[in-house]
Amino acid sequence: MKSRTSTLFVLITSMFGFLASGRAQQAQPAPAAPAAAAPAAPALTPNPEWIHQTLKVFVYPAKGQAPEQQKKDETECYTWARGQTGIDPTGPATAPAATPEKVDNPANGARAAGAARGAAGGAVIGAIAGDAGKGAAIGATAGTMRGGAQKRRGKQAAEQQQKQGEAQAKQQAAATDAQKMDTFKKAYSACVQGRGYTAQ
Repeated sequence: MKSRTSTLFVLITSMFGFLASGRAQQAQPAPAAPAAAAPAAPALTPNPEWIHQTLKVFVYPAKGQAPEQQKKDETECYTWARGQTGIDPTGPATAPAATPEKVDNPANGARAAGAARGAAGGAVIGAIAGDAGKGAAIGATAGTMRGGAQKRRGKQAAEQQQKQGEAQAKQQAAATDAQKMDTFKKAYSACVQGRGYTAQ
């Protein structure tokens, strides 16, 4: 009898536990749906006046198209040219290539080397004259001065080379932008000409 009672107790307890867990699962909120990615901002399509000024192209309605039609055609041609070339004239300018590494002064250590050479030479001359120490001191001073002048000239040359490298990087970036604009202008002009306009 005791074994039946204990078995019955275990069954009832298990049943209540099962029901409780089911209710707990129902009570839990459903997981939130992942947030949709924000759509990318559409590229800006400027008005024809801006297009003419930026591309330096003049569009004439050779078939007497109305101003509204011309504006529509030019806007569509701008979008078409952007899609064909992958170039966006309203985008940022091309950044110059990474700044060249700083050029080291080729004359670093010239003072110490000049002093050592001068001291050695001065010691030889001083030994002949009878005072090697005094000769070495005079020679070291003269060598230090020559080394200092070499170091200054080397620093100026290194700075000049650095500036030339930076200027060249900017020129290359500007040339890249000019080439992009020329490519875009060709595509844009081809489109408006195909729609019956004269473009120059």
